[in-house]
Amino acid sequence: MPSKIWIALLLPALAPLALISHAQQSPAIISVDVAHPGAAISPQMFGIFFEDINFAADGGLYPELVKNRSFEFDKPLTGWHEVMGYSAAKGIDNPKGELSIHTEDPLNATNPHYLRARVYEPGYGFFNTGYRGIGVNSGAEYRFSAYARSGGPKAIRATLTDASGREIASGKLEGFDRKWQHYETVIRANATVEHAQLTLSVDEPGYLDLDMVSLFPVDTWNHRPNGLRKDLVQLLYDLHPGFIRFPGGCIVEGRQLVTRYRWKTTVGDITQRKTIINRWNDEFDHKPAPDYFQSFGLGFYEYFQLAEDIGARPLPILNCGMACQFNTDETAKLEELDEYVKDALDLIEFANGPVTSPWGKVRAQMGHPAPFHLEMMGVGNEQWGPRYVQRYKVFAAALKAKHPEIRLIVAAGPAPAGEPFNSMWADWRELKADIVDEHYYMAPEWFLANTGRYDHYDRSGPKVFAGEYAAQTSGVAKPDNKNNWNAAISEAAFMTGLERNGDVVQMASYAPLMAHVGAWQWTPDAIWFDNLRSYGTPDYYVQMLFASNVGTRVVPVTPQAEGGLFTSASLDERSHELIVKVINDTPAARQAEVRLGPVSSPGEAKLTTLQSADLNAENSFDHPKAVSPEASTVNVRAGTISAELPAYSVNVYRVSLK
Repeated sequence: MPSKIWIALLLPALAPLALISHAQQSPAIISVDVAHPGAAISPQMFGIFFEDINFAADGGLYPELVKNRSFEFDKPLTGWHEVMGYSAAKGIDNPKGELSIHTEDPLNATNPHYLRARVYEPGYGFFNTGYRGIGVNSGAEYRFSAYARSGGPKAIRATLTDASGREIASGKLEGFDRKWQHYETVIRANATVEHAQLTLSVDEPGYLDLDMVSLFPVDTWNHRPNGLRKDLVQLLYDLHPGFIRFPGGCIVEGRQLVTRYRWKTTVGDITQRKTIINRWNDEFDHKPAPDYFQSFGLGFYEYFQLAEDIGARPLPILNCGMACQFNTDETAKLEELDEYVKDALDLIEFANGPVTSPWGKVRAQMGHPAPFHLEMMGVGNEQWGPRYVQRYKVFAAALKAKHPEIRLIVAAGPAPAGEPFNSMWADWRELKADIVDEHYYMAPEWFLANTGRYDHYDRSGPKVFAGEYAAQTSGVAKPDNKNNWNAAISEAAFMTGLERNGDVVQMASYAPLMAHVGAWQWTPDAIWFDNLRSYGTPDYYVQMLFASNVGTRVVPVTPQAEGGLFTSASLDERSHELIVKVINDTPAARQAEVRLGPVSSPGEAKLTTLQSADLNAENSFDHPKAVSPEASTVNVRAGTISAELPAYSVNVYRVSLK
């Protein structure tokens, strides 16, 4: 009797173990119907969304090292400080001169402020702190330049020093007279320093006027004088993005319409690009940034150029006459929309027009006579409500009449369900909008539960742009969100659903893209950087895997989401390969048979695996590839791959087809 009682008590406990053992012995069957490929997949399926948040432009992708180079911040001496010297005779700090801001007879009227350094004694100095310091690399060259005019001094000396005051580079501008002129020299650093300081010294009495004071790396992406930071562009290039959406984001709207993003003020001579406040300046109490402004050294011309450089289609977003609805909710009257609509029409001319057209001529004068091949444009960023629909109608009437070839993207509001999402979609279906932009900043569990979100969308309705998404491990925009593997693998599972529904979903992009480790406002982010280094997060590598392995046509696969496995498949008609993605979002390794149907292959498939057994795993500056893709090969026998799926893994198979 006692033995039978123990057996009876043990049976319920042993049952789950038996099931686990059976599951381990019986591989999951994944069937890929290669013989019946389905809908075409957009060549712009997976791309990138860039916004100047987290100091991603000035202080990041745009590598100007001098903060407030044109003295146009609200506090015009932000970033600039005098070198104080002690006078024993006077017993006080003696700066040997003074700094002041002037506007009479400026370099130009667009940015009217300039610095006047009045020198009382030789050796008067002042310095710039840069963007959380100035990062320089040993052996690298930097172009020091300024516009200057003189009331006495004929030269200015520039010195880069480290935290201890040791000189690591120096140069001189000289030959000043009483007219504004541009001067430059190249200096070379003899040490690598993350937080250097730029000090300017004047040895002759009198005054010296300065504007557009710049320290710029010579070695930029494609070696352009006003180019971009190489390591950050390389990370973007390596993503193989189908498109790049720019310039945002909420900065398109501005807190008020007066501070909205106006593309026309961001092209042409950089001295004429009007500096304005960045709307992320004081958005969050947890990370105020009173020194966050936009110089527009990275402007619309540079965005188009970047898109071309990394092989992505340009996707500009324009203000539709509405400021941010989370802030002032200011709205332009319908009769005031002519200026906004004209901006959109002129942008198409700037991007695509002949060099004989007014704005095509501007593009050509900037160095790009060939068109940029603009095909799509966003009207508004994250707007909603009847006022937005009214303003879209005005835009659509004008743009479709003159440029029916341009697809227009409209917003579904800030959330992926409920109101105003539902009413916005009803309006867009009625108006037969081209593409609707949906945003999801949700918990990882939401992404796992919504892999089938688009399975039942209307195939004949507007297409979808998953324009902003990222798993939030703590909560939307919370400062303690993590770029960990838990977030990234949940996004990967969700992306299989985007790919399987390629006839509905045309484009998708993670957001935000970049963050300065010492100056961020929003987490999580795909790429983190400091003044010298950068790395991609696990989320970044998920985006890379999908964008680098997207086919041209959907291939049916079953099961799509079952027991912690998530799948998608596509046919790449360019390379004659079948691409199969299998995500194992369980804590145990899984065996699977990926049955490819009537496939004749060379006997091997390429396998790329992204995995970590630790859902809390993150990348860092010290360990930038702790979670990163690994390449290998697997055998294909009789049209079947015997797959070993590690715990918590993303697995991408590429099979050559005959």
